[in-house]
Amino acid sequence: MNEAHFHLLINHFPIIGIIIGSISLLVAFILKSSTAKKMALWILFFSSVLSIPTFASGEGAEEVVEHLPNFTKQSHHLLHEHEEKAEFFMTFSWILIFLSIITLFLEWKKNKIAKYAVVVTIIFSIVSIVILKEVGTSGGEISHPEIIQKHNDKN
Repeated sequence: MNEAHFHLLINHFPIIGIIIGSISLLVAFILKSSTAKKMALWILFFSSVLSIPTFASGEGAEEVVEHLPNFTKQSHHLLHEHEEKAEFFMTFSWILIFLSIITLFLEWKKNKIAKYAVVVTIIFSIVSIVILKEVGTSGGEISHPEIIQKHNDKN
């Protein structure tokens, strides 16, 4: 498995996890369930952490894709656009990691500002989903013949 294949395998976990974590946190907030809020915050935390290896593997994936015979100027443009959006999202990812931990701590300590931290985390996670949608869509626009080529090499 090369880095492009690894990148394609793990890139959905942060997207799906942050969506699930955000919805779960919103429902937990509405139901006023401290246990559910903590679980949702852990989901947001781990999903955001998974964006780090996803982003890191993107550089190696780019190297693989750039050396394919059918790599075009249009492919390069799509790749660059995807990379720019991913870099922008990483700032949000780091903030979401810290927000999740801080909110989890406040919730665990039953601090009276915990409910405000939960609201901020919900809003921030929803904004992150919008950005992630752009990152995912731009990545999906890139052709992935490296997977087909790898599969054909085995046969």
